[in-house]
Amino acid sequence: MKITLNDVLNIPYDKVLERISEFIEAKLSEINGKNVVLGLSGGVDSSVLLAVLTRVIPSEYITALIMPDSRVTPKEDIDDAIFLAETYNVKHYIINIDSIVDSYSAINFFDLHDYLPTGNLRARIRMNILYYYANKYRALVAGSSDRSEVLIGYFTKFGDGAADFYPLTCLYKTQVRELGSRLGLPSKIIHKPSAPRLWKDHTAQGELGYSYEEIDVALYALFDLGMNIEESVKATGLPRDLFEKVLLMHRRSRHKRMYMVTPSLPWLKTPIQEI
Repeated sequence: MKITLNDVLNIPYDKVLERISEFIEAKLSEINGKNVVLGLSGGVDSSVLLAVLTRVIPSEYITALIMPDSRVTPKEDIDDAIFLAETYNVKHYIINIDSIVDSYSAINFFDLHDYLPTGNLRARIRMNILYYYANKYRALVAGSSDRSEVLIGYFTKFGDGAADFYPLTCLYKTQVRELGSRLGLPSKIIHKPSAPRLWKDHTAQGELGYSYEEIDVALYALFDLGMNIEESVKATGLPRDLFEKVLLMHRRSRHKRMYMVTPSLPWLKTPIQEI
């Protein structure tokens, strides 16, 4: 059996969209609320999320926050985000986070030249702003993470990994792109290289070493088909190093997928995570 990207993409998108829509409606119903806020970066995930949300929720109840740092965020990403917000007729605000990031340099152990901690700081600042807005206007924060990112831990803990609900985490990155195409998103956004932009010239493939077209096939073989590494390499023709890296990232990022981890006591029958 030869496994290719076509196998990953071959899903019933109409049914997927229906299920995601029901999920969003259920989450709003739980709080008897109407308002949703999301961070809109101009990348494919947040763009598809906005397109999906507007199919379920009236646009007047959706707010998009565009939060660039001028040192790392390309102007075209900002322009794309504004274009989408205007296209879908949702409230949107541009909040430049440069000065917020810089304010941390007043604390003597913060070195803003440390690209990884500072990149994660940017993600956490954005989530703080989203939750401030959500608190103020009784909104839910919609997260734009996808299944690929979640499985390999490619997100910032308590940054883009913090939200009230995640409509796209049932879809691999390449499936999100395909859904975006079917929803009529512009080609330039659908095919834009994945780029978290947490530091200058930061791209997913540059950091991960593999494209999502390769990563998604590996994840599909390992997690959906339950194959081991040897079987996956043989079935896909992809390098063994890819599967080893994917599994290592998955194991090392397990803590990111668990919240409120607590010690167990013998007389507590139900862990707090299950209450």
